[in-house]
Amino acid sequence: MKRILYIIGIDRKMVQIILIALVMSNCSSDGSSGERGQSQEAPMDNSANLRSVGDSSQDLLDDGDFDRLYVELFYIEGLQPSSETIAGFKTFLENRLNKPAGIAIELFPLSSPGQASYTISDVRDIEDDIRTAYNESSILKVFGIFLDGEYAENTDEGSVLGVAYRNTSFVLFSDTIREFSGQPLSPSTTVLERTVLDHEFGHLMGLVNAGTPLQSEHQDTEHGRHCTTENCLMYWTAETGEGLVNMISGGSIPELDQACLQDLRAHGGK
Repeated sequence: MKRILYIIGIDRKMVQIILIALVMSNCSSDGSSGERGQSQEAPMDNSANLRSVGDSSQDLLDDGDFDRLYVELFYIEGLQPSSETIAGFKTFLENRLNKPAGIAIELFPLSSPGQASYTISDVRDIEDDIRTAYNESSILKVFGIFLDGEYAENTDEGSVLGVAYRNTSFVLFSDTIREFSGQPLSPSTTVLERTVLDHEFGHLMGLVNAGTPLQSEHQDTEHGRHCTTENCLMYWTAETGEGLVNMISGGSIPELDQACLQDLRAHGGK
C-alpha cells in the first residue's frame, strides 16, 4: 500500500511540473499578451482588388482563374435597391460573364456618413472602412455602394449617377437617381438604377477600350471610355441624369450594341 501511495505522489508532482512548464511556454519573454502576437500577423494582401478600372476585365469575363463571382453591395438605409433592380442586374451579369460556378449578390444596410456630396477619394475611404469581400481562391469579388448625397464634381451640364473607380469597385448616387426618377414622365427608379448599374459594370468589364481591346472603331474619345452608338448602354449620356432621362424611351433599359458585344466575346465574355 505504501508503495502505491508513493507512486501516486510522484505522478502528481510530475503533472504539476508539466502544467507549470505549459503555462510558462505560453508567456512571451517580454511580458506581452497573446493579443499582441495576433496583431503582429501579416495583413491580408488586397491589392488585386485595388487596381485601375478595367484591370480585371478578363478575370470578370472568362472562367480561367475565377469561375464564380460574388458582389458585395452596400446601401444607405432608406435607399435599398428594389428586388427587381437586383434580379435584373444579376441577369445582365449572367448573360455576359462566364462564371459556371455561379454569381451571387448580397446586400448590406449602412448608416449614412452624413455628407451632402462625395468625392471619389471619399468613396474610396468608405470602401476601405467597410469592404470585407476580396478575391479568394476561384471567387472574384466586387464591391458596390448606393450612396446618399451627390457627386462632388457635378456641373450645371450634368449630374453624375454612378462611377466605376477601381477594377472591382463602383458607386451609385441614389439620391440623385431618385431625384430624376421622381420627375414627371421620367423612367422609374428601377429602370434608372438598372441602367446605371449595368453601365458602370460595363466599365469594370473593360468597355470601351478600358482593358477589353476594341474589335472595331467605336470609342467616343471625346467622352473618354464610351461608345459612339447613341442607343448603346455604354453611350456617355448613360452616366448623367439629364442625359439618361432623354436617352431612355418607353421605360426600356438600353442594351449593349453589337460592337461592344463583339469586344466582350473576344476577351472571354458572352
